[in-house]
Parts: sequence; structure tokens; C-alpha cells
Amino acid sequence: MTHHVDLSVKPDVKAFFDPATNTISYVVKDPASQSCAVFDSVMDIDYAAGRITYDHADEIIGYIQSNNLKLEWIIETHVHADHLSAAPYIQGKLGGKIGIGDKILVVQDTFGKVFNEGTEFQRDGSQFDALFKDGDTYKIGNLDVFVIATPGHTPACMSHVIGDAAFVGDTLFMPDGGSARADFPGGDAGVLYDSIQKILALPEETRLFMCHDYGPNGRDIRWETSVGEQKAHNIHVGNGKTREEFVKSRTERDATLAMPKLIIPSLQVNMRGGTVPTDKEGKPLLKVPVNAL
Repeated sequence: MTHHVDLSVKPDVKAFFDPATNTISYVVKDPASQSCAVFDSVMDIDYAAGRITYDHADEIIGYIQSNNLKLEWIIETHVHADHLSAAPYIQGKLGGKIGIGDKILVVQDTFGKVFNEGTEFQRDGSQFDALFKDGDTYKIGNLDVFVIATPGHTPACMSHVIGDAAFVGDTLFMPDGGSARADFPGGDAGVLYDSIQKILALPEETRLFMCHDYGPNGRDIRWETSVGEQKAHNIHVGNGKTREEFVKSRTERDATLAMPKLIIPSLQVNMRGGTVPTDKEGKPLLKVPVNAL
């Protein structure tokens, strides 16, 4: 797999941290052109008030416009359970294609049932412009992007390898943060361990970019590490931890975690590619399924 990695190609990466959800979104630019992609954008929601706003997305849009960049892709590394995607909003302003892993169909089927969605909810991934399969490639300008399926946190998780950089979604956190939970519907700790091994098989110098950071033990927020650092120091999988050890510790830890505050709106919106569902009159409306998660 590592033959796809060209460490001499170094994409320009600009990070945008969203303190409300501890999410890091990225603008990834081809150094040889004005082409770029956005990874894991955030739409703001005041859930108590049912109010959606776009400050975070507007900051990204402003950055792209002020640098005269051409947006080619809006990528979701997975169906996020802790924030709402701003992909359609950004696409409406700047164009570009929205892409996600092809296992979105599994996620749509699972949560279509949880949210009791009728037949008008398409479960075929048609809300997205591109569905990536394991091993697929696409381009951002002249940059080759190589897609690795890294399920376990969710079935549709994908990591995107671009030159010496990889965007791993929630598969890994910073070394002192470990890994993401594996107890959502469709998650699996053993599968997550196997996916992490795929990432750790990349060259040691590969830059890894996280989708979340919570600043464990009060340290400053960080989002960039390397394969070498993760192999040596990751508290959940580093230093040769076995699959068995990982599954045991991950499962025990997951049993203690509360549901993310925004899981109910996030899943409804993100399984639709970032579009807010509507009632019969066409008004935006979110459901709260009771005792279903």
C-alpha cells in the first residue's frame, strides 16, 4: 500500500479549529496550482434554540476567496456524530464536489431506521457527488489523493492520503488522546484496530491530521502528528499494543462515555450530506427519536 505515498509531495494545509465541537476542518491546497479541497467542515447549531448559523463555514469560504483558490472537493472523512457538516452551504458559495466513503449506504440504512425516515429518504448515497471505495484515487489540481477505508469508529470512515499528508478523520487522535470510540451503531473496536494498523503502515514521516482534539490534561489544542510518533507514543495502540489489549481497553472505555451532545441532529443532517431534513410543508425540522440510540 505504501507505494502510493510520495513524501516529496507536500500539500499546503491550513487548519480551522471549531471550539464548540473540538473539530478541526482543513483547506488542503495543491502547491503547484490554486486548486484546493475542504475536509470536514462545520455548520454551527445552537441546539437548545434550534438555530443554525454559518460563522465557521464563512471563515473557510473567506480564506478560499481571499487567496483566490479554486475549490474542487468538499470531503467528509465519515458521517460525524458530534457536528453538522456545512458541505452543501460551502458548495453553494464556491462549487466543488462533495465526497464520502461508499459505506455511507450502511450508515443511511442503520440511521434511516433509528430516525424512522420514510421512503422519501434516499438510502443510496445520492446526496453526495462521489462515493469512494477502498483504494480509489482522485485529484486536487495536480495532487493525487489515495483513499483507504478505515472503518471501526463508523462503517463509512475513510482516510485520505495526499503526498506526505494523511487526513485520518476520527480513526486516531493525537498520541496522548488515543483513538475514537467504537460503540456507535456499526462501530467495532477490533475493526478499528485493524484500520489503525493500515495508517501506521504508512511511512513514518507521513504527517497525520486529526479531525478532533480535546487537549487532554489541559495541554493546548493540537492536530498534527506523524506515523512515527503515533507508533511510538499513542496511548491506545502505540508501542506494539495487541489487538486483544486494544479491544478490551476500548470496549471498557466506551462503556463510560456519554453520547455526544449533538449526535441526534448531526446524524440526521450528515447522512443527508449536510442537508437539514424538512417536514411535509418543506420546513427544516429535526426529530428526536426516544430510547433509540
